[in-house]
Amino acid sequence: MNADRAESMNADPAELAHFERMASRWWDADGESRPLHDLNPVRHAYVAARVALRGAKVVDVGCGGGLLSEALAASGAVVTGIDLAPALLDVARLHLHESGLMVDYRETSVEALAAEQAGAFAAVTCMEMLEHVPDPGAVITACSQLLEPGGRLFVSTLNRTPAAFAAAIVGAEHVLRLLPRGTHHYAQFIRPAELARDLRAAGLVLEDVSGIAWNPLTRRARLVPSTAVNYIACARKAA
Repeated sequence: MNADRAESMNADPAELAHFERMASRWWDADGESRPLHDLNPVRHAYVAARVALRGAKVVDVGCGGGLLSEALAASGAVVTGIDLAPALLDVARLHLHESGLMVDYRETSVEALAAEQAGAFAAVTCMEMLEHVPDPGAVITACSQLLEPGGRLFVSTLNRTPAAFAAAIVGAEHVLRLLPRGTHHYAQFIRPAELARDLRAAGLVLEDVSGIAWNPLTRRARLVPSTAVNYIACARKAA
């Protein structure tokens, strides 16, 4: 995708290029996507506890190589995965031949899909994406438009705190080198109060905010009360 098109779709061309460089190793649980593999079961369980997934129409926004999309499909959901990085979508489609699952992967923006399929989905997931786009509020608005009345939006992101800077940038990128340098930018981290404001503006009712703790040495992740570093939220569209 060229830079002009990416910018017109609320995407940073440099961010897209960064993640496309990781595409070939996306499904390597010990590679650069290792944190995503470790966090994926927690995120999937969080969604599954709040939405009856079997037969539910779900769209995974910023699906990348398809980790969460496939987990949702394995639970019986009818999944559409969207992303603006062609190389990642190629990897996601290729992995379906290995998993035997069905996911409809599309190279499109959430805004474009919302214009096409407003009110069509029971749930929308948007994991670790908001901190990588120029206008997170516009993404949340489009996610809300995709939801049917009573549908739920699930978002995970990083809090803008010294603890998050230490863990996600200093620790993960520079000390442990679990992620390529430049994966995260502290100024783009989102405080829960800022997320709640954008959710309200989009007509969504915040139902839950939970922290996610991840130990990179034991590779264990779990929900915790503290949202100081990584957190996940659920919001419902009013009927």
